[in-house]
Amino acid sequence: MKSVVLITGASSGIGKESAALLINKGYTVYTAARRTEKMSDLQALGAVPIELDITNEHSIEKAVNLILSREKRIDVVVNNAGYGSYGALEDVPLDEARRQFDVNIFGLARLTQLVLPTMRNQKSGRIINVSSMGGKFGEPHGAWYHATKFALEGLSDSLRMELKQFGIDVAIIEPGAIRTEWNQIARENLMKVSGTTAYGALAKKHVAFLEKGDGKMGSEPIVVAKAIFKAVSSSRPKTRYVVGAGAKPLLFLKNILSDRMFDKLLLGLMR
Repeated sequence: MKSVVLITGASSGIGKESAALLINKGYTVYTAARRTEKMSDLQALGAVPIELDITNEHSIEKAVNLILSREKRIDVVVNNAGYGSYGALEDVPLDEARRQFDVNIFGLARLTQLVLPTMRNQKSGRIINVSSMGGKFGEPHGAWYHATKFALEGLSDSLRMELKQFGIDVAIIEPGAIRTEWNQIARENLMKVSGTTAYGALAKKHVAFLEKGDGKMGSEPIVVAKAIFKAVSSSRPKTRYVVGAGAKPLLFLKNILSDRMFDKLLLGLMR
């Protein structure tokens, strides 16, 4: 029997690459996103695209019920949907801050709640949460995004201990700089929100720095997809997979430097 995998945010980037890889490895893959028309290529490979708005509880329930009605089981959920809301904390409206948490945390948590009863009954399952190296350190203009990733790290650690008794594993993926549309959206948000405010000068430098991660300095999404496959297929997955450009060096430096030294390092990259 093929294992059944649900991947959110599968219309582009990491989600799309992960879906293609898992299909090729023999999994039954349901790909979820708001833009189902962006997943026609995955459908041609054998994926089952479903419409999902991760901020809408009815949409989440409908997606989970559809899979269970067809497959009677869900073995793996890859919580990949998310985006980066960038801008100085002073400039970002709280409505936007709440939306960042709705997409990156609360939608993920609700989807996880809905699949867990089935996984508990199966006495097996795997939750793969796509976090970021940004779940371990902050950067200017990224307060709300980093807050969601810090939250996801703690949520995942707690969930892993809760679910051990049921044979369900939880793994966290911590990508570095990856060439996806995430980077462009973050840059556009940053300039829109803080490009002309008191924070504009540093914001422009930050955008230039982010552009490097979207170019030759960034890794291709397949690097993350391969880590997700390892987390899905391993009999004993790691609790964390650190992958992609800059992730391991920056996390190493974060561990050995003082906070102020690390601040100086990051700000120095944005000259």
